Amino acid sequence: MNFHEPVRASVRTVFLRVEEAFDAPFGGEDNPFRHLGAMGLYLLWIVVATGIYLYAVLDTGIEAVYRSIGYLSREQWYLGGILRSLHRYAADGFMLVMMLHLVREWCYGRYHGFRLYSWMTGVPLIWLAYVAGIGGYWIVWDQLAQLSATATSELLDWLPIFSEPSARNFLAPDSINDRFFTMLVFVHLGVPLLLILSLWAHVHRISHVDYLPSRRAMLATLAALLVLSLLRPALSNPPADLATVPGELGFDWFILFLHPLTDLSSPAVVWSLLFGATALLFALPLLPHPKAPPAAVVDAANCTGCDRCHADCPFAAISMAPHPLRPTYRLAVVDADLCAGCGICAGSCPSATPFRKRDTLVSGIDMPQQPVQALREQLEGALAGLGGNSRIVVFSCARGADASSLAAVDTAVIPLLCTGMLPPAFVEYALRSGADGVFLSTCRNGGCEFRLGDRWTDARLQGRREPHLRSTVPASRLCLHAAGANDSRTLAAALAEFRARLDALANDDRLPPYLRRASHHA
Repeated sequence: MNFHEPVRASVRTVFLRVEEAFDAPFGGEDNPFRHLGAMGLYLLWIVVATGIYLYAVLDTGIEAVYRSIGYLSREQWYLGGILRSLHRYAADGFMLVMMLHLVREWCYGRYHGFRLYSWMTGVPLIWLAYVAGIGGYWIVWDQLAQLSATATSELLDWLPIFSEPSARNFLAPDSINDRFFTMLVFVHLGVPLLLILSLWAHVHRISHVDYLPSRRAMLATLAALLVLSLLRPALSNPPADLATVPGELGFDWFILFLHPLTDLSSPAVVWSLLFGATALLFALPLLPHPKAPPAAVVDAANCTGCDRCHADCPFAAISMAPHPLRPTYRLAVVDADLCAGCGICAGSCPSATPFRKRDTLVSGIDMPQQPVQALREQLEGALAGLGGNSRIVVFSCARGADASSLAAVDTAVIPLLCTGMLPPAFVEYALRSGADGVFLSTCRNGGCEFRLGDRWTDARLQGRREPHLRSTVPASRLCLHAAGANDSRTLAAALAEFRARLDALANDDRLPPYLRRASHHA
C-alpha cells in the first residue's frame, strides 16, 4: 500500500456516504454527486449561453462596458441582470463541481490504467477554467477587477517571463485604454473556446458520455440559480480608478481565492503550491496502484461481427475490423490499454448463451478471469447442490454490496466482475436447470464502477437492449435489486422478500426443464 492510500480510502468513504445519503431524496438518476461530470458540463453551457448574450449587448470599450453592464444590472434587471447573475453563479458552480469531480475520481482510484488519458487531459482544464474565470472579472473593470488585475500582474511578475514588470501597466489612470479591453475580450472568449475543445478531448475516449444530467436535475439546478440570482443579484463595485486603492469589496472565493492567498504568503509560495499541485496530479498515475485486470479476448471463429460489444463498451476499447476468416464479416478488436476488464462486452455477445450444445463453451468475446464456460460450470455445480423449497441463484456485482453472506442451503451466490457481464440467457438457463428464482444484485444507479453495467443489465432484462431476456421467462421469478457497498442489510431484506414471493407462487409458471446434451460437432 502506498503512502496516500489511507487518505484516499478515508475520502472515498466520505464520498460514498454522501452519495448514498443523496440517493434517498433524489434517486441515483438525479443525484448530483453521482453525475458531477455531467453537472459540470451543464453549468458550463449556462455560462457559455449567458456569456454570449452579455457579449452581444454590452458596449465595447473599457469605460463603456462598465456603464452598459450597470444598466443591465439595474435598469434591465429582469433580463440582463438575471442573466449576468446566472453567468456569475453558474461559473462559481462550475468551479465547485469541477474540483469535486477531481477529488471524487482520485478517491475512487480512477486516474490510471484505461482512465489514464482522461485524467491527464483533465488536469490542464483546471488551469484553463481559472484563467477564463479570473479574466471574466476584469472585463467589468470595476474596483474588484482593478484589484484582481493588479494582484495577478504582480503574481506574474515573479515569473521570469516578462522583460519589464507588467504591474507598471496599472500605476497610472492613463495607462489603461480600449486596447486593454480588447485583450480582456480575447482572454475571456478565447480561453473558454480552448476549454470546450479540451473538454471534448477529455471525454472522447469514453462511450455513451452523459453530456447533461437528467432533466429533473437540470431544471432543479436552473431554478436554484435563478432564485439565487433574484435574492442576491451580481452587481458591479464602484468603477476602477488607478489613482486610488480599492476599499473593502465583495469577494468571489470560488475563483479569486489566489489573491488573498498571495497576500497571506508570497508569490513564491503561491506558484510553488500551484506548480506542485499540478505536478502531483500528473504524477499520481506513476504511484503504485493495482495491476490492470486482463483485457477481453476475441475468438475469431465465434465472432459474428454483430457490433454489440462495440456498442456496449463503456470506454471505447472495442473497434470493428474486417474478419480474417470471413471476407464479408467484421471482427471485434480489443485495445488492451483501454479495456477496463469489466466483461460488459461478454454479456452482450450473442454466442455467450449457455444453451449452446458444446462441451466447452467458447464465445466471440470473453474475459480470461471469468469466462462464460467457467460461469456455466459454476452455475451448474451450484444448482446441483441446492436444496429447500425455494432455490435461488444470486448473481452479484463484486464491487457492489457484499452478497457472500447470503449463501445458504437454498441460496447460491455467484459473484461477477460486473452484472453487465451476465448474458441474459443465463437467467433462463438457471430457471430451466432447477432454480426457482434468480436474484441479481447490481450497483446503485449511477454507482457502477464501469459506468454502464447496471444500466445495460436492466435494459437487457427488460427487453430494451440486445441481447434481451426472452419474454417467455416469468418476471415473477426474477428480481433485480440495486445495492451499494454499504447496503448488505437491505440486500438481505430484499432477498427475503423475494423468497417470500416465490413461496407464494403456484408452480404453473415454472419453465420446463432443459437438458443440455453435448454436441458431436464441436
